[in-house]
Amino acid sequence: MMLPSSLYRTLGLAAIALLLLATSCARLNITNYYHRHRASLDGIEENYRNAFHNKPFSIEFTDRSFNRVSLELVTDTLTYIYEYQIGEPRLQDTLLKFGYDTTAINWLVRTMRSRECTWIDNLDYYSETAKHSLIYISLWPRAFNSPFVNKKYYILTYFQQPQYFDSEGRLLVGHRLRRIRKINGDVYHRINDRVCYTISDRFR
Repeated sequence: MMLPSSLYRTLGLAAIALLLLATSCARLNITNYYHRHRASLDGIEENYRNAFHNKPFSIEFTDRSFNRVSLELVTDTLTYIYEYQIGEPRLQDTLLKFGYDTTAINWLVRTMRSRECTWIDNLDYYSETAKHSLIYISLWPRAFNSPFVNKKYYILTYFQQPQYFDSEGRLLVGHRLRRIRKINGDVYHRINDRVCYTISDRFR
């Protein structure tokens, strides 16, 4: 049976409205999520920044259940990538072999897992010819899953100094250059002067 074209239009508009509502709720949720778990998320950033300064590395969870963790370990000459099951003794052996702080990294793995952080890394960027760095934390909380916004990653960026934003809270290149700054092609929105978020199809 053919449906009237007006009904198709109504259904289409309803689908668009639901999609916009789901996206709006997701944005609201990531901001609330940050404020609800600010102590542990800020702790992850601070501990990672300190540990990274001593010896560069990144951490990634490679499965949805957060039971497998991958470490990217950076030496003077090579970058090594290892993947382990949580609790596997070989993980500790690898950290000791390459001279990493096992206490700091074990804490990060546990806390990231509890907050459903799928990836953390340090990214360099340039602003007005000066080199800066930021901490990039990718989140995939189960509570945010939606049939309309599926497989989206919620990404927090921590800057070392306060940033500039436009009237809509979008991250800008700088005070003098009033252009929208994109990181990996994504527009970021203000949570506070140093912390921004975006919702992305990719975690890194």
